[in-house]
Amino acid sequence: MGVTMLRSTSPTQSSETLPLQGHRERERLGGVFEDEGSCPCTIALPSWLQTHKVCCTDIYTHSPPAAAPLMTDNKLRTSRMHLLFVLPLVLDVQSISMIHNSTYDCTCDLVLKIANCTSSNFTHLPAALPPLTEQLDLSLNHLSAIQPRAFHGTRRLRVLLLSDNVIGALADGAFSLLEGLLRLDLSRNRISFLSEGFSQGLGSLRDLSLAENRLTSLDSSCFVHFDALQRLNFSHNTIETIKMRAFGSMSTLRQLHLNSNNLTLLRNGIFSMLRNLEVLNLHHNQIHYLDVGVLSPLTGLAVLDLTNNNLSTIQFKTFLSLNTYSTHIMLQGNPWNCDCDLQRVFRKLCNVKRLFLDDYDNLTCVNLDESHRNYTMKEEFCIAEMVTVLVITITVIITVVAAIVMAEKKRKKKNKEKHWTEVGEVSCASQA
Repeated sequence: MGVTMLRSTSPTQSSETLPLQGHRERERLGGVFEDEGSCPCTIALPSWLQTHKVCCTDIYTHSPPAAAPLMTDNKLRTSRMHLLFVLPLVLDVQSISMIHNSTYDCTCDLVLKIANCTSSNFTHLPAALPPLTEQLDLSLNHLSAIQPRAFHGTRRLRVLLLSDNVIGALADGAFSLLEGLLRLDLSRNRISFLSEGFSQGLGSLRDLSLAENRLTSLDSSCFVHFDALQRLNFSHNTIETIKMRAFGSMSTLRQLHLNSNNLTLLRNGIFSMLRNLEVLNLHHNQIHYLDVGVLSPLTGLAVLDLTNNNLSTIQFKTFLSLNTYSTHIMLQGNPWNCDCDLQRVFRKLCNVKRLFLDDYDNLTCVNLDESHRNYTMKEEFCIAEMVTVLVITITVIITVVAAIVMAEKKRKKKNKEKHWTEVGEVSCASQA
């Protein structure tokens, strides 16, 4: 087992020889007082201990104590007191592992409780980290899998960054010990499947990113423990299917990012229970159809982004079912099949006060000839139909008026004949 050594930098160090008593004390504590030099991984201490910085990598150093400069008795006593505070921290790290040089490239800040291990070529999780660490950054490494209970030595983590690795497997219960974790970033990895135990222990998680992975389907079984999740990012995957009630356990969710996937249909039930959702990002998919009631559970929705999909037409009731206070809808970049029916739908939507079609002026049509290809939805496409309707209307009016006139003429003629008949009868009666 290696010798735990402490490096200390003090502005009052001299080149004289250390007294015998101080030398023995130094040997008892296993400490080496020398210039800080190049320390690839340091543990930064509070300001009142700045004269004694602990180097993480020194914990694993096997070299014998070196000579140290002279320290007076007063200074020695002060150093002893400082070391009484430092030593337990070092021993905590030492007790985890004294074998692997796993923290050589990590910078540990005990004040901010941060461990930065980015770009360190790790292929496995470092075994020795300060147990009080709350933020651990392991991005830009070569981690390929996360084993069960992998973070047993850092249970107080609140932020865990694992982006830009090659993680392809997440074991059941991989994060089960991180009950206080608030943010988990697994973006830009190779994850293609989430097991049923993925969410175990993540009841406090608020922000989860699985962007730029290889997911193809979403099922509710892997999200059952997300009781406090507020932001969920699945962008830039290859998701084709969202199972019924996939987000059923996420009643606290406020932002859902599903952009840049392969979704084609949005069926009723996939957004059930998301009554607090405020932002639904669906741009750059292949969506060509939405069930009429698919958006109705989203009573708190403020932003709906459906730009750059494959929508050619929509039903008025699909958006009318959004029973919200105010919702901004983006629909630009879809291949709209412009006709009179679709234009009427958009005109009616524009008259719904709680719905705002932010890019309505930029909705272009793809079914028109080249001379009208740049027409927007605001252009009048129904002139011929309007003329036809007008002609029919005028014809009906004329017909009705003519019928009324003819009926009136017949009535007058009949009344006139009746009058002369009555006059003749009266004349004959008087002669008799």
